[in-house]
Amino acid sequence: MKKFKDMSADTVYRLFIYVALITLAISIVIPVAWVFLASIKQNAEFYGSPWVMPKGFYFQNFIDAFEKANMGTYMLNSIMVTALALLILLVVAVPASYVLARYTFRGSKLMNTLFKAGLFINVNYIVVPIFLMLLKGDTFLRGQFGDGFLLDNLFILAVIYAATALPFTIYLMSSYFQTLPSTFEEAAFIDGAGYFKTMIKVMIPMARPSIIAVILFNFLSFWNEYIIALTLIPGPNKTLPVGLMNLMAAQKSAANYGQMYAGMVLVMLPTLILYILVQKKLTQGMSLGGLKD
Repeated sequence: MKKFKDMSADTVYRLFIYVALITLAISIVIPVAWVFLASIKQNAEFYGSPWVMPKGFYFQNFIDAFEKANMGTYMLNSIMVTALALLILLVVAVPASYVLARYTFRGSKLMNTLFKAGLFINVNYIVVPIFLMLLKGDTFLRGQFGDGFLLDNLFILAVIYAATALPFTIYLMSSYFQTLPSTFEEAAFIDGAGYFKTMIKVMIPMARPSIIAVILFNFLSFWNEYIIALTLIPGPNKTLPVGLMNLMAAQKSAANYGQMYAGMVLVMLPTLILYILVQKKLTQGMSLGGLKD
């Protein structure tokens, strides 16, 4: 009887988990699918029921979004900024995480504490001080050289993205490096490898799951970031989220909804593709440790 009750409780628990997961999946899939379907509708189809399937594939919405709304240029800007920010972040964060996790030296505890403290700083709260610092820097450069380059500069925006993501990235990767046993380093040292070669050839390849997770999380953050890009790029070289908001404001007044949803698809599509490509490796990275059988 007791065994039957335990089985019944286990069945109810599993049923609850399945229902919760299915409900969560539906709540995510339906809005995404609705946006994709809305992006291929003609403008007249939006005045009926919002759940009616499109009569055909109206690809002109994407052409108009690229050409008339300049979304192609905005997408290229976002690709450049995101790729550059990820490159800068990995070049700085991976060696720093390895050193802080595996070695103890004077000031290492203080540096770890400062990076952990950076986790509690919301970037949106410091965007105005960052803007004022860059504005003063540009004022100084104009006085010395006649021109400034700190504001309205995609490279500077990428540097700001990478700098603000350092605390989380170093904290995450340091935690992973700490789980790796020292036997791998000892074996590398016996084979004659130095500190740098050991890090590049042995430890960083073992940290690939953590690096993939860092790339995915920070890609989502950089690609969808709006406040910093809006503040630091006042000129025409805008990123995709800022351009999308401008497109939405323009097309709502023009009642051109198909073009607006096409712009949303352009923002979502790279994120979905990246997640599909790395999802398997990301899942493996959450379950694998440093030792292999």
